[in-house]
Amino acid sequence: MTTTNTDAKTNTNTTAPAARTAPTAARPRALNYSRTTATAARVLRQLGHDPRTIALLLLIPCVMLFLLRYVFDGNPRVFDSIGASLLGIFPLITMFLVTSIATLRERTSGTLERLLSMPLGKGDLIAGYALAFGTLAIIQSALATGLAVWFLDLDVTGSPWLLLIVALLDALLGTALGLFVSAFASSEYQAVQFMPAVIFPQLLLCGLFTPRPDMHPALEAISNVLPMSYAVDGMNEVLLHTDMTADFVRDIAVVAGCALLVLTLGAATLRRRTT
Repeated sequence: MTTTNTDAKTNTNTTAPAARTAPTAARPRALNYSRTTATAARVLRQLGHDPRTIALLLLIPCVMLFLLRYVFDGNPRVFDSIGASLLGIFPLITMFLVTSIATLRERTSGTLERLLSMPLGKGDLIAGYALAFGTLAIIQSALATGLAVWFLDLDVTGSPWLLLIVALLDALLGTALGLFVSAFASSEYQAVQFMPAVIFPQLLLCGLFTPRPDMHPALEAISNVLPMSYAVDGMNEVLLHTDMTADFVRDIAVVAGCALLVLTLGAATLRRRTT
């Protein structure tokens, strides 16, 4: 009897720690279509309750292009020379601002923490945000491109559809940059402060104001690694050539690759604010 009781106690003691250290459910790693689209739908519903944000996203680039056209009303060739470049720059800037502020709200309000405590991978979350803002970017780019080409008479040698592709990629790049920098701001004011650090240097060095080969060699070298430079180059390729060129393919590949890289970095920053 004594031996039996001892064995029972021994078995109880050896199995108890195993029960206490049972592995928890692993967080999903692979992208899941249903989780990603559910996240995108939630973000779009939230944006739908904020008409001012929708107006900023969809109307401001069009208004800026409209004003620019009639600022140079006496010299339409100036608008033709810079209008295509700004067609890509304006969506990038607006998507950067709106995405960084909207994502920061969810970080500071604890929404991201609650979402990541659910069976939702970081990839699903970032892809959902990118899909939601990317949907708005498609509408924004289509409106701005249609206005510039068919109503403001932007003289483009190539296909307007190529302009739309570059404008869309620029808007997606702005979305990716906004998602990324939101991790390093603690308030909406700080998110806006990142614009001079992230956007303005690219704006000055992208070749909009002067050809990049005419810059100081050090600045030209910096401009060669900035994605906005390739966005402007891609627009200029459409402006000057009737067909899709190898340089155009290179330019859009660089912009798309930078957007994907920044989105990946944005997924990595989620660990900074969540448990």
